[in-house]
Formats: sequence, C-alpha cells, structure tokens
Amino acid sequence: MSSLISISNLNKSYGSKKVLSGVNLSLNAGQIVGLVGPNGAGKTTCLQAILGLTDFEGDISVLGHHPRKDRVSMLKDVAYIADVAILPKWLKVSQALSYMQDIHPNFAIEKAQAFLAKTNINIKDKVKALSKGMVAQLHLALILAIDAKVLILDEPTLGLDILTRRQFYSHLLEDFYTEDKCIVITTHQIEEIEHILTDVAFIQEGKIVLAQSTEDIRQRFNLVSVTNEQLPQADELQPLFKNSMMGLTTMLFDNQDKATLQGLGKVSVPSLADVFVGVMNKETC
Repeated sequence: MSSLISISNLNKSYGSKKVLSGVNLSLNAGQIVGLVGPNGAGKTTCLQAILGLTDFEGDISVLGHHPRKDRVSMLKDVAYIADVAILPKWLKVSQALSYMQDIHPNFAIEKAQAFLAKTNINIKDKVKALSKGMVAQLHLALILAIDAKVLILDEPTLGLDILTRRQFYSHLLEDFYTEDKCIVITTHQIEEIEHILTDVAFIQEGKIVLAQSTEDIRQRFNLVSVTNEQLPQADELQPLFKNSMMGLTTMLFDNQDKATLQGLGKVSVPSLADVFVGVMNKETC
C-alpha cells in the first residue's frame, strides 16, 4: 500500500490549552479509517490540520503536499464533508451542480446526476424545499462526484435518521470507494460503520491511544462472559472493563491467552464500540 497521508509529531495548542499532542499516523490507499474519540478529544482539529484549515506544529504530507503551503494543489485531489451540510437556501440543485462543474476540474456532473437519480431529489428543487436528510444527500452527491484520492468526513451523518445514515454509507461504498483511495471518518456512531472500516485510530485528550487495523483488533481483544465462580480468577488477568448483568459478568481482555480465557467462560469477538470503551476506560484510570 502507498501512503497518501503522513502525520508526524503533530501538535496544536490554543493558548495554554494543548489540543493535539504528538500525533503520528500513516494513512494508505485502500484504507477506510475511523478516527474515534469523545467530544473534545481533538478529532476535528486533527482533520482541520490535514486540510490546511489551521496552523500546526509537526509534519503533515497529503498526497505529497503540505496542507498549508500547497493547499490549492492539494484540494484538487482531496474532498471534505463537514459535520453540518450547509448550502444556500435559495440555491437550486441544478445550480449547485453547475457551480461545482465550473470551479472544480475533477468534478463529473454526470456522476452527480446519476447519484441524485437514486434519491427523491428533483434537479429543479431549491435547497429550502429539501429535508435535512436530502440536503446531506445533495452534499454527498456534490462531493462523491469529485474524482478525489482522499475523502475526509467529519461527523457526516450527525442529526440524520438511521435510514438516511445507512443510505449515506451505502452510497459511500458504492459510488466513491476504490482500492486506490483513502477515506477518513470521524463519528460518534462507530457501531453503524464498523463493518466498513479497515482501520481505527482512537484519540483521547489529543493523543492517539490505539491505531490498528480492525482485523488485528479482533485478534487482539476478547470479550468473555464470566460466571460469579470464576470472577476472582478473571479479575487477576486485569480486564479493561467489566459489566455485570443477570448473574453474568462480561469482561474485555487485551492480549490474553485465548485458552486461558476459555477456562473462564464463553469467549466472543468484541465490537469496536466495546474495544473503544475498554481502551478509553484504561486511559482514564
């Protein structure tokens, strides 16, 4: 895999407040990376640095470009959707398509039209006549029609209903993703997208606390349902977290021998949400 985004020792402060601290990431072609963390962890600031929207300390290369010094050249091959899709209320859908065609050399209007044909959006509609979900779909059509190498999504489905969110990510895979591109997504709803992620980076208080492929994470962590009789033995193995309900305690373990864990109870593969809770709990203890 070739590296499309390289981040080395990224730091960012606002006055005396340190927002990012020593962030190191390498994002490659073919990856769909979830940047996951609680509110205020530094996710959006990290994306803003990648996009050249804020100054920073450290080194960032996006497709060989410096985000601040070469921003115009970089944005020819980078697309971005913010957490709120904002378009002028008076704008017609057809005008939005024409505008994008005029300003972006890599925008394919036919691709945007084909995408919109799958929705309930009429080309003659004005933005003010569209629901919030339809505005998000229009925004997605405008972005996915750009032949970009890197797509950055900052909470792209915030405030949308579950059906629209699922359609959003389905279109993302069908209409944009190929193995020569990279997608970076921040979200609070990791449960909904973990099936599409190839990699995750957990960020806490401006620091990356885990960055690994989802396949390796599923091999590394185990969820065990432990009976009350086995609790003392299980506690000795220092689980990342435990949750008790109806006579069973569920524990998450990191890098423990699977045969040993099977002696404690039923072993299963944790969700990324389970791993996230466990890792964040460990970091704050």
